[in-house]
Amino acid sequence: METRPCSVAGMFYPAEPRHLEQLLEKFLQDQGAGVDARGIVAPHAGYIYSGETAACAYSAIPPEFDGTFVVIGPSHRGYMTCTSRIPWETPLGIVNVDTEFVGALDIEVDEISHRNEHSIEVQVPFIKYRYPRARIAPIMMGDQGYASSGHVAEQILQATERTGRDVRVVASSDFSHYVPEEVARQQDLYAIEALDTLDLPEFYRRLRETGASVCGYGPIAVMCSVCRRRGASKGLLLRYATSGNVTRDYDQVVGYAAIAVM
Repeated sequence: METRPCSVAGMFYPAEPRHLEQLLEKFLQDQGAGVDARGIVAPHAGYIYSGETAACAYSAIPPEFDGTFVVIGPSHRGYMTCTSRIPWETPLGIVNVDTEFVGALDIEVDEISHRNEHSIEVQVPFIKYRYPRARIAPIMMGDQGYASSGHVAEQILQATERTGRDVRVVASSDFSHYVPEEVARQQDLYAIEALDTLDLPEFYRRLRETGASVCGYGPIAVMCSVCRRRGASKGLLLRYATSGNVTRDYDQVVGYAAIAVM
């Protein structure tokens, strides 16, 4: 059976299963958002830096969820928007792809482009650990423009209607990259504020205004658009942190946010 192998295990997160389980258990044990989000924003940096923030995001979806996670991540290598149909490996075991859902998307399947991209991969161990019966529909975004995000959102909505799946959407994104912490917080929280009311034109406008280096703004827009069309009305910032919380280097930080959309 062809599978998508781990490419950043041992770098972004532990490759040894028991170590990974212990780390995920630690991250998730004290989390409790008390909500049932239709979608979330979760970071995709190394777990040592952003794992607690990612766990906070996943805490907004109850562990009983056994439907399909549509996981949308940016392409860091310039590949075009594409999806994957084969099972994804994790140190904790295989996570199956919802092939019927993926087949209902009018998005090209390209397994090679997914092979070395970490933005989706780092989300999959969280899903495997917390939602062992869930499946995924991975979508890697190339063009993250406003029009493109609308097109991808429409594809997800149509696939959801055709398949009747119970769906939650994960937008994989870090926020500001390698700027002073004061700048990161100011720019990131200003952009995130526009998501309070799921105002995507304003979100894009604020990113342009500040030049904030948010790597997954397209996946965030797709997630918010899908959730809004399915009845969501607000975004809730659950946690904001930076790499400086770990490294104590506040001159060049990366920002991380956990956001629930309801």
